[in-house]
This record gives sequence, structure tokens and C-alpha cells, in this order.
Amino acid sequence: MTTERAQEKRQFGHRARLTLTPAQVRLVDAQAHAARATWNLLHDFWTMTPKCRRFLKAADEAIRQARKEIDWFGVLPAQAAQAVLKTYHQAWKSCWEGRADEPNFKARLRTVMSVDVPQGRDLQIKRVHRRWGMVNIPKVGRIRFRWTKDLPVGKHAGNDNRITGARLVKDALGWHIAFRVQTLDAAAGPHPGPEVGIDIGINIPLALSDGNHHDHGRPSRLPDSTSDRDKWLNPDEKARLLRLERRAAYRKSFRKRGEKTSRRLQITYNQIKRLRATATRRATDWQHQTTTRLARTYGVIVVEKLDIPNMVKSAKGTITAPGKNVAQKSGLNRSISQEAWGRTVTMLTYKTARHGGTLHRVPAPNTSLRCSACGFITPGSRRDQATFVCENPDCGWSGNADHNAARNVLHLYRMGHALIPAAGRAVVRRPRGVKPATAR
Repeated sequence: MTTERAQEKRQFGHRARLTLTPAQVRLVDAQAHAARATWNLLHDFWTMTPKCRRFLKAADEAIRQARKEIDWFGVLPAQAAQAVLKTYHQAWKSCWEGRADEPNFKARLRTVMSVDVPQGRDLQIKRVHRRWGMVNIPKVGRIRFRWTKDLPVGKHAGNDNRITGARLVKDALGWHIAFRVQTLDAAAGPHPGPEVGIDIGINIPLALSDGNHHDHGRPSRLPDSTSDRDKWLNPDEKARLLRLERRAAYRKSFRKRGEKTSRRLQITYNQIKRLRATATRRATDWQHQTTTRLARTYGVIVVEKLDIPNMVKSAKGTITAPGKNVAQKSGLNRSISQEAWGRTVTMLTYKTARHGGTLHRVPAPNTSLRCSACGFITPGSRRDQATFVCENPDCGWSGNADHNAARNVLHLYRMGHALIPAAGRAVVRRPRGVKPATAR
């Protein structure tokens, strides 16, 4: 006798690399700048208009009129302009609810260039062959993109399995398209896998309580590297990065104070950005593959509830009370930021739910100082960053410090000290007008 599983809707995003001609690059860049200008005009309208006269209908009519009269403003499709208006309004709603800061002016050089395609039917996606697909972008034309995931197009598309929209995003590596996908899949049953505790660290990125640690295969600190991101580059790329940084420093020495950046210096900066973006992309890819493997293997995953913003605070102190070991703390903060612990936990949260597992959080205090064999806590047991030796004369257990912390994390969960599950935690809202503790 067979039983049918319940169906559930699933929404996710898929990002693919675009291959554009020089003419198409100019068209998409123009649309991105027009979208940024639309945001800035909306921001000026909202901040300069009295509260009693702030109506979205008036802003919508102004956008329609501007698209008819201004040529460079009219390159942005009407649906993309409406999406900017909707996004700006949603940004204020998030601010009023205490989940974000107030929307700001988008500067040309500090803003990520993007264009929204809110209607999935405008994309007209078609798979050309195994590695490439074609997508239609309004007012740009047909563009090739890298096909790395099966998408619900053609005969596989329907009301429940379809692409609802997309967004074009530009980074240092070029233009990419992020599809918004909606599918109807069978609900995952309870995961039969074992329980595991995970300690997130620097020397060992993911230390597991069963000893199956996950390392990215690269040293956490390199003597010839100026940043922890460089560990994701091969020796030739690191050497090229060092040459570019020296070239940028040399060319910058000729720039006078307040003078505009030269074209040659800007080209060098762009080359450095591309190498940095390559390292970031490799790190994110490792996180995705590792978290997917963990979600498929284990039914219950337990992690620490870390306050990462407080962990990466500067140790400078004040003039009257200066801090100590500022340089060492600064290096530790960079290492923590580059490991992206919060992003790892976020990936584990939705991937465990997708595979039928659960993710729990436990309190973090003393997990690194407590002996996982006897429960004895002494500050001296943590000999260094990688070694733990219990100072209890009746125990004397020794081993890897991260492995010991992972065993403590799992023990706290089994003893009933788990906090609210990550998937169902409540959003803490700030009162209106109160700024967050850490700047974004």
C-alpha cells in the first residue's frame, strides 16, 4: 500500500551568469542607472513633500510623465520602474516596523547596479543545449546565460511550477540574472539521519561532534597574504593580486588630495575587485556544497547561538580608556567576517527544513572551556587555538579544541537546553526612531 505525500509550495532563487555583447552591456547599464535615478527621485519626493501630501499615486504619475519626456529615463521599462516604486515603499514599511534603517540616497559608485524584471512571462526562457540557455530582457533582447540548474520552463512549467520574475545584478565579474522560482514539491518526511553538534570556528570552519570535520582545504592564515580572502586564490592569482595592489599604491601616490581618480587607477581597482569577487564566489560555493551535504546526512543539527556583531567589535576603546591588543583583535575580526558564520547558519536553516531535518541553537557560553568528557570547566584547559587538555586530575581528556566544543554543543541539546528553533524565531522590533547598536 502506498501513500501520497503532501505537496508544498517552495520559492527559491537561482543565479546564473549572463553573456552580453558590448551593445547589450551599454543598454543594461543605462537601465540600471535609470533605475537608480528613479529611486533617488522618489527619495527626494518623499523627504521634501509634507506628510499630508505623500501619495504613491502622485509619484507614479510623475514617473510616467518623466519616462515620456526624458530620453535616458525612458530606457527603463515601465514594469521595472513600477518595481522600483514598490521596493521603495517596502523599504519604508520595513523601517516603520523596526526591521531596517531609513532608505538612503543611492550614490553612483557605492550602489550595486540592478534592474528588476517583475513579470516572469516577459523572460521567455528557452534552453539552447546542455550548458546554455536564452532569456529575453525587455528593451535589450535575447541574452545567453549559463544553464547550471533545471528550471521550470516549456512543458515543465505550469501554475505551480514557474518562474515568477528575475533581477539583473552587476558585480565585479559582470552581469548575472537571479531568477525567482516557484515550484510545487512533495513535502519532505522526517529525516532518519543522526544528531550532530557543530562548532563554527576559524582553524576548522565546521567541526562536527562525530569527528567528520569539514575544512575548505586551505590554510586559515598565509604569511604572504594581506587578507583572509586570499586563501581562496591560487598562487598565480595571489601573485597577480600583490602586483595589482602595488601598482594601485604607486599610481595613487601621484593623486593630489581632492583630485578625481585617474582612469588608469580605476582600471587597476576594477582588476583587484574582480580577483576579490572570485575569492568570495569560491567561498560561497564551498558553503553551499558543505551545508547541502550536512543537511542530507544529518536529521538534527545543533549550533551555537552566537552574537556575531558583538564578536567583531573593535578593541580600540576611547581616548581616556584605550584598548589593548588592537591589532590582534582586528585580525581576528577580519577572520570571523571572512568565514561568514551567519551565512552558514542561514543556509543550514532552510536546507535542513527542505530535507526534513531540524536545526536547533544552544547557548554559547563555556562550550569551548568545558570538558566534553567530565564537564569540568577551567580557563587553562584551552591551551591554544587547537588543543584542549582537561585539568581535572580524575579525567585528563585531551583532543582538538573545536571537536571538544562540538561535543558540548550536542550535549547541551540532549540535556534540553535548546533555544527557540531558528526557523520559528520571533523578529525583535526596535521602537521607532531608535537606531541599531551596530552600523550597517
